Amino acid sequence: MRVSRIKASLVLIATLLPLHGLAQSGDAPNQPTAASPNNEQKSPSAAPQQANRVEVRGQGLSDDDQRRFSTAAKIVIGREQIEQFGDSSVSEVLRRLPGITLGGAPGRGGPPRMRGLGAGYTQILIDGQRTPPGFSIDSLTPEQVERIEILRAPTAETGARAIGGTINIITREGFVRRLNDLRLGMGLENGRASPGLSWTYNNSNDRWIYNLSLSSFFANREERDAAELRDVRLDDEQVIRAQRSETYSVNQRYGLNLTARLQQRGGMGETFLLVPSIFHAQGDSKRAFSLSQLSGTPDPAASPFYDLGQSAGSSDFTVGRLNATLRRSLGQGTRLELTGASSAWVNRSENSRQEFNRAGMLLRSAQDDSRIEEQSFTLSGKLSKVLDNDHSLVAGLEWAPSWREESKRQSQDGALILTEFGENLKASSQRVAAYAQDEWAISPRWAAHAGMRWEGIRTRGEAASGYAPENQSSVWTPLFHTVWKPNEKARDQIRLSLTRSYKSPTLSSLIARPSVDSRYPVSGANTVVNPDRAGNPELRPELAKGIDLAFESYLRDGGSVSVNLFHREIQDYMRNVTRLETVSWSAFPRWVSRTQNVGDAFTQGIEFEAKFRLDQVWPGAPRTEIRSNLSRFNSEVKSVPGPDNRLDQQPRFTGNFGLDHRFRQAPLRLGGNLNYTPQFVTRTDDDAVLRSGLKRVWDAYALWIFSPNAQLRLSGSNLHPIDFISMRSQIVGPLRQEISSFNQSYINWRIQWELKL
Repeated sequence: MRVSRIKASLVLIATLLPLHGLAQSGDAPNQPTAASPNNEQKSPSAAPQQANRVEVRGQGLSDDDQRRFSTAAKIVIGREQIEQFGDSSVSEVLRRLPGITLGGAPGRGGPPRMRGLGAGYTQILIDGQRTPPGFSIDSLTPEQVERIEILRAPTAETGARAIGGTINIITREGFVRRLNDLRLGMGLENGRASPGLSWTYNNSNDRWIYNLSLSSFFANREERDAAELRDVRLDDEQVIRAQRSETYSVNQRYGLNLTARLQQRGGMGETFLLVPSIFHAQGDSKRAFSLSQLSGTPDPAASPFYDLGQSAGSSDFTVGRLNATLRRSLGQGTRLELTGASSAWVNRSENSRQEFNRAGMLLRSAQDDSRIEEQSFTLSGKLSKVLDNDHSLVAGLEWAPSWREESKRQSQDGALILTEFGENLKASSQRVAAYAQDEWAISPRWAAHAGMRWEGIRTRGEAASGYAPENQSSVWTPLFHTVWKPNEKARDQIRLSLTRSYKSPTLSSLIARPSVDSRYPVSGANTVVNPDRAGNPELRPELAKGIDLAFESYLRDGGSVSVNLFHREIQDYMRNVTRLETVSWSAFPRWVSRTQNVGDAFTQGIEFEAKFRLDQVWPGAPRTEIRSNLSRFNSEVKSVPGPDNRLDQQPRFTGNFGLDHRFRQAPLRLGGNLNYTPQFVTRTDDDAVLRSGLKRVWDAYALWIFSPNAQLRLSGSNLHPIDFISMRSQIVGPLRQEISSFNQSYINWRIQWELKL
């Protein structure tokens, strides 16, 4: 009786903590999911083997059981939660999960970030393989995803380039029951329709299991943005010069995705898996913008003035992937797995810009065209052996070369610029990795997972001008995970992870070829808040030592309560730094932003999560599912004076609160979520500050089940839209230059007809 009361108290505490945190900021939050059955088949990239011995059931383990029996801490999101809100993109699904934030305006998606950390700290995998640069996970539709695995700490097998964590997206797989599902959807945002279609089919015969997933979408959106640039005198805070720009744009994006999975079932534990896929997306945008002088006079050296302007852009991205995996039993608990993966992608973009005075005279034109192609190949081998003393040993090798070619042309008023850097750049990289790990079921109450991984990366660039930047780095990453149950018969457990992870520089941050800000031509100066961008071939990778400590309690009828603490000590932290430089591409000194190693930093936090039904806490209450999480973050860059000397883009906290109710008397389900991230300030340098605005996204859905083979889903996202406001400022001499951006957001309605054929 006392144990039940303690668990009920923990459930209530974990539920109310997000509400308490949001109440302090004037609002409340949301999160996702309930446990759902998951396929028995596992992808070649599935997270580490389970050290605890578990009974294999016909329908496979639930999402909560997969999480519970894994030695390394992970969260598993299955099909039921993925499709719950009828989301049109994978990032919208991720937004409701513990500790995950998205870049961009509310309701606009963006790359996912674990624990509030910026780009590059979260490792994104598709079927266990790293995604290519430039690939957006929103190129995948939720209908193509079987499950999502979130690992808060790295493992030797999944890779250590994951200071924030790893998100592994598993595409549709396996065969538990025959599928022939068709979904027709239509989104509506601010009067613009965005239709979509998806089809999933699988079947099997005596030796083969095959799965086909196809989706097509058309996104039609408009944007209304504004920005104000101000020069403020420091001694009296007087605004001596102010300009306001306004932009109206229409963006249209088309996409077609096709993924297949072919699995051969052989004798002696042999399986062969072939996974081809192709993703294609193309988009067009048209913008009209204006510039107004609010006070003062335009600066002829640094602020070219125009009244009206227009721009147009087009882009397309195509990536093809082919993965082949052979698994074979070598007898006596020994298993060999060989994987070959190849991918090729091309990204093309064309952008033009024209500026006019009020009389319609053309003042300036600019053109920026680029084409990027990359091919990569990965060959890996893994040998695993289960010993009689409950040890499960795994060792592997990986080799991954890639080749990249960039073609870029920038012109202003018809004249080419940056010609000294050449139009073409070729680059290649070689990644080699070796790892070994041991999972040991020490006792029914205690399991451990220890591993070591070595990874080396060499990148070399080659430009037509003869410039050939080269970078080489390697890192050893020891990793240790353990899970302990205080009581063998209870469903409570404690986790501990000690890890080393790293973040390697991207190719674009290494290559020194600059990109000129479109607003300020090279014939003059620019501003500190509108800098050019260039690479830094001297960058070193970031290294991080980490510890994670978690308590988890799993409820017998589904659901869980967990508290997780983490800490990361980061060495050679990389950050964009803007400085005034004498440059080769302009006769005027220009402000240039380059990524630099700025010293050491740390980040730490605590993450709460609760998922349960009300009747599990209060007998007789409605069978309403509650989903709640709150993540509190803190960080410090030691080379920058406080206050607010935080890691880039990391908020103080983020939270979610949601519920889901199934009516007993009607075939109807209703649910809603609130996602909340408060505004926050980051000091990026002694005299530079970034302010990020409030994000508050309300979601709701209704599902009407007409029959076992037909249902209708209506959902609304960003039901209470708010403008997203951000600001950057930096002190330059006696002035503070600052730019404030205002991004309008909209309600997005979506209706989806779901059929089982």
